[in-house]
Amino acid sequence: MTKSIILVPMLAIAAAGMSACSEKAQSDASAAANSIAGDVNETARKARDDTDAALGAAEVRMDNFGNSVDAKADRLTDDADRAAQRIGDKADRAADRAGAAARDIGNEIDN
Repeated sequence: MTKSIILVPMLAIAAAGMSACSEKAQSDASAAANSIAGDVNETARKARDDTDAALGAAEVRMDNFGNSVDAKADRLTDDADRAAQRIGDKADRAADRAGAAARDIGNEIDN
Protein backbone atom coordinates (compact mmCIF):
# COMPACT_ATOMS: atom_id res chain seq x y z
CA MET A 1 0.00 0.00 0.00
CA THR A 2 2.68 2.50 1.02
CA LYS A 3 4.78 1.44 -1.94
CA SER A 4 1.94 2.34 -4.33
CA ILE A 5 1.34 5.68 -2.64
CA ILE A 6 4.99 6.65 -3.02
CA LEU A 7 5.69 5.06 -6.38
CA VAL A 8 2.70 6.33 -8.42
CA PRO A 9 3.36 10.09 -8.00
CA MET A 10 7.08 9.57 -8.64
CA LEU A 11 6.39 7.68 -11.85
CA ALA A 12 3.87 10.31 -12.98
CA ILE A 13 6.41 13.09 -12.44
CA ALA A 14 9.07 11.08 -14.22
CA ALA A 15 6.74 10.36 -17.18
CA ALA A 16 5.74 14.01 -17.52
CA GLY A 17 9.35 15.09 -17.39
CA MET A 18 10.48 12.48 -19.89
CA SER A 19 8.25 13.73 -22.67
CA ALA A 20 10.46 16.80 -23.05
CA CYS A 21 13.81 15.06 -22.56
CA SER A 22 16.30 13.40 -24.85
CA GLU A 23 16.41 9.63 -25.16
CA LYS A 24 19.46 9.44 -22.84
CA ALA A 25 17.74 11.59 -20.21
CA GLN A 26 14.62 9.45 -20.52
CA SER A 27 16.70 6.31 -20.13
CA ASP A 28 18.49 7.75 -17.08
CA ALA A 29 15.18 8.82 -15.53
CA SER A 30 13.69 5.40 -16.21
CA ALA A 31 16.70 3.71 -14.62
CA ALA A 32 16.41 5.98 -11.58
CA ALA A 33 12.69 5.21 -11.28
CA ASN A 34 13.42 1.49 -11.55
CA SER A 35 16.14 1.80 -8.91
CA ILE A 36 13.76 3.66 -6.58
CA ALA A 37 11.07 1.04 -7.14
CA GLY A 38 13.60 -1.69 -6.41
CA ASP A 39 14.68 0.06 -3.21
CA VAL A 40 11.06 0.45 -2.11
CA ASN A 41 10.36 -3.21 -2.83
CA GLU A 42 13.48 -4.34 -0.97
CA THR A 43 12.67 -2.15 2.05
CA ALA A 44 9.10 -3.50 2.12
CA ARG A 45 10.40 -7.08 1.85
CA LYS A 46 12.84 -6.54 4.73
CA ALA A 47 10.12 -4.96 6.87
CA ARG A 48 7.81 -7.91 6.14
CA ASP A 49 10.56 -10.41 6.97
CA ASP A 50 11.44 -8.58 10.20
CA THR A 51 7.77 -8.49 11.19
CA ASP A 52 7.33 -12.19 10.43
CA ALA A 53 10.42 -13.03 12.48
CA ALA A 54 9.21 -10.93 15.43
CA LEU A 55 5.77 -12.53 15.31
CA GLY A 56 7.32 -15.99 15.12
CA ALA A 57 9.53 -15.28 18.14
CA ALA A 58 6.53 -13.93 20.07
CA GLU A 59 4.54 -17.06 19.22
CA VAL A 60 7.33 -19.31 20.50
CA ARG A 61 7.59 -17.30 23.74
CA MET A 62 3.82 -17.44 24.24
CA ASP A 63 3.81 -21.21 23.65
CA ASN A 64 6.66 -21.65 26.14
CA PHE A 65 4.84 -19.53 28.70
CA GLY A 66 1.64 -21.54 28.21
CA ASN A 67 3.55 -24.80 28.63
CA SER A 68 5.17 -23.48 31.81
CA VAL A 69 1.80 -22.44 33.25
CA ASP A 70 0.32 -25.85 32.37
CA ALA A 71 3.21 -27.68 34.06
CA LYS A 72 2.92 -25.56 37.21
CA ALA A 73 -0.85 -26.08 37.31
CA ASP A 74 -0.32 -29.83 37.00
CA ARG A 75 2.17 -29.77 39.89
CA LEU A 76 -0.26 -27.76 42.02
CA THR A 77 -3.03 -30.24 41.27
CA ASP A 78 -0.76 -33.14 42.21
CA ASP A 79 0.25 -31.37 45.43
CA ALA A 80 -3.40 -30.69 46.30
CA ASP A 81 -4.30 -34.34 45.62
CA ARG A 82 -1.49 -35.55 47.90
CA ALA A 83 -2.53 -33.09 50.64
CA ALA A 84 -6.16 -34.21 50.39
CA GLN A 85 -5.04 -37.85 50.64
CA ARG A 86 -2.93 -37.10 53.74
CA ILE A 87 -5.85 -35.25 55.36
CA GLY A 88 -8.18 -38.15 54.57
CA ASP A 89 -5.69 -40.66 56.01
CA LYS A 90 -5.32 -38.61 59.20
CA ALA A 91 -9.10 -38.27 59.52
CA ASP A 92 -9.47 -42.06 59.15
CA ARG A 93 -6.84 -42.67 61.84
CA ALA A 94 -8.50 -40.11 64.15
CA ALA A 95 -11.88 -41.79 63.61
CA ASP A 96 -10.35 -45.19 64.35
CA ARG A 97 -8.80 -43.85 67.59
CA ALA A 98 -12.08 -42.18 68.59
CA GLY A 99 -13.93 -45.46 67.98
CA ALA A 100 -11.38 -47.39 70.02
CA ALA A 101 -11.61 -44.83 72.82
CA ALA A 102 -15.43 -45.08 72.81
CA ARG A 103 -15.18 -48.89 73.05
CA ASP A 104 -12.73 -48.59 75.92
CA ILE A 105 -15.08 -46.20 77.74
CA GLY A 106 -17.97 -48.55 77.10
CA ASN A 107 -15.96 -51.47 78.48
CA GLU A 108 -15.00 -49.46 81.57
CA ILE A 109 -18.61 -48.54 82.18
CA ASP A 110 -19.69 -52.20 81.84
CA ASN A 111 -17.09 -53.38 84.33
